[in-house]
Amino acid sequence: MDHSAGNSMAMSSVPDTVAGPGPSVAPAVEPAPAPASAPAVDVLPGMPPVPDPHNIYSEAGANMLGPAGLNSKAYAYVPNTKSSDVWVIDQQTLQVVDRFPVGTEVQHVVPSYDMTSLYATDDIGNVIRRIDPVTGQAGETIPVADPYNMYFTPDGKYAISVAEALRSLVWYDPVTWQEVDRVRYPDCKGIDHGDFTPDGGTAVFSCEFDGRVAVIDVQTHQLIRMVDMPQRNLNMGPQDLRIAPDGSKFYIADSDSDGVWVLDKDLQTVTRHIDTGDGAHGLYFSRDATWLFVTNRHEGSISVLDAYSGDPIGKWQIPGGGSPDMGNVSADGSQLWVSGRYDNVVYVLSTVDGSLITKIPVGNGPHRLALMPQPGRYSTGHTGVTR
Repeated sequence: MDHSAGNSMAMSSVPDTVAGPGPSVAPAVEPAPAPASAPAVDVLPGMPPVPDPHNIYSEAGANMLGPAGLNSKAYAYVPNTKSSDVWVIDQQTLQVVDRFPVGTEVQHVVPSYDMTSLYATDDIGNVIRRIDPVTGQAGETIPVADPYNMYFTPDGKYAISVAEALRSLVWYDPVTWQEVDRVRYPDCKGIDHGDFTPDGGTAVFSCEFDGRVAVIDVQTHQLIRMVDMPQRNLNMGPQDLRIAPDGSKFYIADSDSDGVWVLDKDLQTVTRHIDTGDGAHGLYFSRDATWLFVTNRHEGSISVLDAYSGDPIGKWQIPGGGSPDMGNVSADGSQLWVSGRYDNVVYVLSTVDGSLITKIPVGNGPHRLALMPQPGRYSTGHTGVTR
């Protein structure tokens, strides 16, 4: 996973379980071979091209920083829902260097499309607060309808407020922050996380309290279809979702199923369930896009899957347990940072062997943290999904 320059996937291995020194080790897993010739992707107008259809994250590899990333401080931004503030951590010193208030109940910190800004989202106060990643300082507050989460379309045309309470997506001009469109999806209770097809033309959003996902046309904003999970969990059902590097499937974490559903690229057929652990929640790819990390929030563990096949590789147990929620992989690919939602800490883990590097105390109710800088040409939002 490009832990450092010149390292290859074959040089590292993944433990079955990491709970302290001396883990057992499973054989290293080689990346899935690229097809002899992958067809070019006909992308959404205005969207950057897809150089490698076998790996849509090929331009977001370790240390592949664009201009914004080169100028950003290496900070982690931690939104705390219950203390209504963002704590700022220096990734090098692992020390808290700042904190500032954000509205009533801050949920996420989201990198903008061009990664020149971050936005702390407050769905109760109906605002976002801008953060400058160059200085790490908080800026102006902008009115936005119910921004539980936020995404940017792959062409950069729209910012999307994921308005969970309204069962809606609210589409904004990301420069003026004027509302352009608002579409309600009444059969998608708990709309909260999403991702886009390789061509950028279709989005899939999870419906946490309806046990399904919504498939949405990015250009018209209209619902294409709902897809029910084989078991519809209506309490803490579908959570985070991510598209596989080759676009062959969507992975959908489902907390109540203790694992990950697999939605075929036809965006109609759920083909598989992968058991991971109690409270499967967040999904993150390694920097070389060969591994998929799944946070199991209720059992304090991280499952490691093959990013292409979904096959389980191993599991990392946080020593003493915990509540790993959401975060991201560091720019160099060597660390996984995730908030401890119910423990008021941030966990920093090695992506080589899952060992815990440190726990950092933060505010009350840390939710979806963002790391800057992030590799890639552009961000589609959330905690830093880049391509």
